[in-house]
Amino acid sequence: MANTYLTRTTGSPSNADKMTFSAWIKSTRLGASESLIAEYTDASNRAKLQIKSTGTLEYFQLDSGVTTSQLRTNRLFRDVNAWYHVVFQYDSSQSTSSDRLKLYINGVQETSFEIATYPSQNQDTRLNKSGVTLNIGQQGNNNNYFDGLMSHVHFIDGTAYDASAFGSTDSTTGEWKINTSPSVTYGTNGFFVLKDGNSVTDQSGNGNNFTVAGGTLTNTEDCPSNVFCTINSLDNYYNGQQSGSISHGNTKIQTGGSGIESYTTSTLGASSGKFYCEMKLVSSTSVHKTRFGIAYEPTNATSDWLGKRNVGWSYIQSGDVTNNNASVGGTWSSYTAGDIIGMAFNLDDLQGGLHKLYFSKNGVWQNGADPSNYSSTTGVVGITADKTYLIAIGDETGGYSVCELNFGNGYFGTTAVASAGTNASGIGIFEYDVPTGFTALSTKGLNL
Repeated sequence: MANTYLTRTTGSPSNADKMTFSAWIKSTRLGASESLIAEYTDASNRAKLQIKSTGTLEYFQLDSGVTTSQLRTNRLFRDVNAWYHVVFQYDSSQSTSSDRLKLYINGVQETSFEIATYPSQNQDTRLNKSGVTLNIGQQGNNNNYFDGLMSHVHFIDGTAYDASAFGSTDSTTGEWKINTSPSVTYGTNGFFVLKDGNSVTDQSGNGNNFTVAGGTLTNTEDCPSNVFCTINSLDNYYNGQQSGSISHGNTKIQTGGSGIESYTTSTLGASSGKFYCEMKLVSSTSVHKTRFGIAYEPTNATSDWLGKRNVGWSYIQSGDVTNNNASVGGTWSSYTAGDIIGMAFNLDDLQGGLHKLYFSKNGVWQNGADPSNYSSTTGVVGITADKTYLIAIGDETGGYSVCELNFGNGYFGTTAVASAGTNASGIGIFEYDVPTGFTALSTKGLNL
């Protein structure tokens, strides 16, 4: 979301003592507190369900300066590649205090808590209080923004549902899966938004629509049933240098910093298959050499630019492709701000015992190559066979660059691709035509 949030004003509740919140979330930022749903009247009267900077999940409520509810897990939620199904249940009518607040993750109730302060019996929740502003994606005072993805967001007024109302266990895989149309009673203030895209129109029938109050709410192909590759914020040597920032659901990165030469890899890798992705250079310093490519190991130092060792290959902004600190040869165009670099890697077919790597600039395949022609040897960059490859982005010298990656989600940052190219696999949306036989690096793409 990246400073994007939704709001609506809450009406008179069906029952302020009972509510349920359910959402599928993919949290992509670490080390910062992020609000999923919140109400903020003032510093002494507020409530929020959040992922804390430590990685724990917490519900916190303050009334007249007194903490009336607080439930914080011992469990940490730090997987930046995973979609989590979060269900929070508030029911202060229960006679047993520990039954008044419940959290479920992927269908399983959490029972181990760092802090557990339960509301008094019949204590109202502020998330369902008449006349307040309900916020999705920040805590209500322009802080604690959620920088990630959300899908199928439900709010239930007056009924406490457990996770089985919104999901079930797949009988074949054993994985927790989404119930796209749950049979629930929403109550007066209930709503269902972000069902199958970025619509803030309430799908519950109540007409409790939201407003995009800040930022740009974008759609994405990344979803609980098909998880797409993103930049891995756990592999970030840039952190704290220059900006070192990764944002927009881990699809945008500012690399570099004084004395920093490094690269960042993707959350998903592959050892077989044929995959395609795109990188748009937004800006760079004049002394900087942006590097985009592939590696079978993460970076191991802050002076380890992509292509310096034999584990990685990179297309350099100045117009070359390197591996093991040497040019691979061939004819490669330089690129600058606004250019889109495509990359295709074929981990199925061999040429001289090597797999195949290709780069394009603004839709034109470089070095005379044609990735759709698997038997062609023209312009191919050979890469080591029998390795698991990660997509990588980085820099070579001091300074920094800003890069936006399209792993198939159909956007560069918050801008949708101008005119989607063809993609026979049907997985992912790209600016340019995906070569025949190639697809997006995603969980479905890996299983073609």
